[in-house]
Amino acid sequence: MKTNFEGIIPSVNYHLWEPCNMRCKFCFATFQNAKKILPKGHLPQERSIELVKEMGKLGFKKITFAGGEPTLCWWISDLISTAKKLGITTMMVTNGTRLDDDFLVKNKGKLDWIILSIDSVNDQTNINSGRAITGKKPMSVESYKILIDKIKEYGYQLKINTVVHRLNYHESLMDLIDYAQPKRWKVFQVLPMKGENDAHIDDFVIDKEQFNQFISNHQSLKNAKIMVTEDNSEMKDSYVMIDPAGRFFTNKKGMQEYSDPILETGIQNAYAQMDYNYKNFIDRGGLYQWD
Repeated sequence: MKTNFEGIIPSVNYHLWEPCNMRCKFCFATFQNAKKILPKGHLPQERSIELVKEMGKLGFKKITFAGGEPTLCWWISDLISTAKKLGITTMMVTNGTRLDDDFLVKNKGKLDWIILSIDSVNDQTNINSGRAITGKKPMSVESYKILIDKIKEYGYQLKINTVVHRLNYHESLMDLIDYAQPKRWKVFQVLPMKGENDAHIDDFVIDKEQFNQFISNHQSLKNAKIMVTEDNSEMKDSYVMIDPAGRFFTNKKGMQEYSDPILETGIQNAYAQMDYNYKNFIDRGGLYQWD
């Protein structure tokens, strides 16, 4: 395996942390297996920083920090700073509930992109899906708008992620997206994942026709290339992902399969164990102007 990007998918999602203050019932990132590997279910601070350094050595050009909710991790800023010093484009996926002025000031110039997870602006939809603090307190439309204003005020690039499921596929986010003017709006078909979201996923799965209905509701944004869509087939085996226990994982068989721990076996060996599909990454539009 060659280092420094050749033959390697240049983008990696580091799910550094399993805890979350929301209770999304369709979430595929519950990482129950990680808790069998490490008592707390995630690497300690020093090892997590070491892992980010290894990602830089392999040649990743972009790191997306995800969770759980990554802002619950008290050393998230150290990880962001480490990646930035390596010249890597940095992104973070967050539900936005803990993005305050202190965080935005501290990470300015280090965190390039903030990705807000917004599935609906209907409070009841968010409560029913669990997209709410402790599953009970959703963020209001006004709260999202205030947060979007702050993100832009501090100079961050804005991306929005939306999971389309049975409770929201008929809804419209046109007004909010028009207000937010994100650089990119990623729209996903809710993804069943064996061993992760089995308990509730039957209440949320949709077929391609229903997914396309949501897309049609926002066709002008699709035409303007602001909205980028991914159905279940496009998501599988096209993402390089690392779990909270420090292992590459893939979803190519509809379940999470893991490499050996990266810091034990070496990042090149661990990456090679996954046999990621570079073509699938390109086909889903994974390579875009992110820097």
